[in-house]
Parts: sequence; C-alpha cells; structure tokens
Amino acid sequence: MRTTARRLARLLTGTTYVLLGVDALRTPGGRVAAAGPLLATLRGVVPLPEDDTLLVRANGAAQAAGGAAIAAGVLPRTAALGLIGSMVPTTLAGHAFWKVEDPAARKQQQVQLLKNLAMIGGLVQVALDRDE
Repeated sequence: MRTTARRLARLLTGTTYVLLGVDALRTPGGRVAAAGPLLATLRGVVPLPEDDTLLVRANGAAQAAGGAAIAAGVLPRTAALGLIGSMVPTTLAGHAFWKVEDPAARKQQQVQLLKNLAMIGGLVQVALDRDE
C-alpha cells in the first residue's frame, strides 16, 4: 500500500512540473521580464548566456524533464534535487511579493511564493525518500 501511495504521489508531483515546464518552454512570455533582474545579478557570479528567453526556456525544459523522471520513478531523488535547484530561482524571480506595491497583487504573489515553497517541500520529501 505504501508503495502504491508513493507512486501516486510521484505521479501527481511529477506531472505538475511537466505541465508547468512545458508551458514555460513553449511560451516564456512574462517570465522573461520577471527573471531578468535575478539573471542579471546571477551573471555577476555565474557565467550565464545573455539570452534571458533561452534561459527561461531551458529552465522550463529542465522542469519538464525532472517532472517526467519523478512521475516515471526514474532517478526520482536526483530529479527532485534538480527541480529544487530550478524552483529556488524561479520562486525568487517570479514571486517577489515584497517588491509589489498594489495590495491585491502583492497578496497574490505572496500566495504563489508560499505555494512554491510547499512544492519545494514536497521535492525535499522525494529527495529524502529511501524506502523504495
């Protein structure tokens, strides 16, 4: 029963990242502008390409691939660690509620940041799961 529950949990978790990742890969849209300031800061520390759209799409591809791996049960702990590495900058760039002045928009971004933290918490659980 626990094995079935773990598989279902991985399927639910993984498909979320597949869908979100494919969306970012296909239509990076506003994500590029949101990621710009963080990417500019990171370029001071890490050599990154100057093409922000490429980086947003690459991040989406990484999320889709990591999600598919988790859903399929293929190296789920490794995939979870990769997704955590992807989600931290995604969350900071995309949901910086402390920079938003409009109270309603600020609250919405705060909720999205907290949702992403919960998703990261789920990934930590996958990364630490050694029962299978």
